[in-house]
Amino acid sequence: MTTSPPTSFELLPGAGDSPVLLHVPHAARRIPPDVRAGVVLGDEALETELDHITDAHTERIAAGAAEAAGTAPWRFVNRLSRLVVDPERFPDEREEMLAVGMGAVYTRTTHGARLRAPGFDPGPLVERYFRPYARAMTEAVAGRLAAAGRAVVLDVHSYPSVRLPYELHGKGPRPAVCLGTDPYHTPPALLAAAREAFAGIGEVGLDTPFSGTYVPLEYYRAEPRVGALMVEIRRDTYLREPGGPPGPGLSRLASALARLVDAVTR
Repeated sequence: MTTSPPTSFELLPGAGDSPVLLHVPHAARRIPPDVRAGVVLGDEALETELDHITDAHTERIAAGAAEAAGTAPWRFVNRLSRLVVDPERFPDEREEMLAVGMGAVYTRTTHGARLRAPGFDPGPLVERYFRPYARAMTEAVAGRLAAAGRAVVLDVHSYPSVRLPYELHGKGPRPAVCLGTDPYHTPPALLAAAREAFAGIGEVGLDTPFSGTYVPLEYYRAEPRVGALMVEIRRDTYLREPGGPPGPGLSRLASALARLVDAVTR
């Protein structure tokens, strides 16, 4: 008897009229066995890499925010590690992270070590995981547009307090919360609401050390009813780095994110 491959992502419903979609792309550590076979790192080295590359516990922050919000947002959660595919990269030569071996399918680690063998073909992973994910996210945004007349994608990430070698633009400040924006999809009101919501966490920075935000390509720079903001949380505000258990900061961050969800919903 054959079994279906495990679902690589999950859409968790919120209120029917909510415009908000919390996107959690990098929280998981799971790598299917057949994909693990193509990773050249030993088990210990792979666990260390997962500690560095995973946005640990961000799915819990999003879940806490969804529970606390006055109108529950929808959540789209990646259930596989970004070492399988990174759904937020461009799948082609437009992706600047190809310069460090970290396009849609990574071939290098956060510290520049080889992750996959020379000549590895990313095509099968892109077709099996990346494209279905992109289609499902597009459909999720379409659902919010149809139900609420607008959609707001809040991209929930975390990042280390000390720059890792793979970061192309990591020389700037590393605030407690970094807000990544897009000139088309991040209106001033959304940015102001985020600054206010996270003000109690610590310094709130703009597009440093990471910039931009995720919008499905079908809507990117084409649909003004789709708003988007990336929320990058510095990890030492809520866990023991690089990827340890969460502390009390997690609940504070969930509450702050809930305040943002409520402000956006209103």
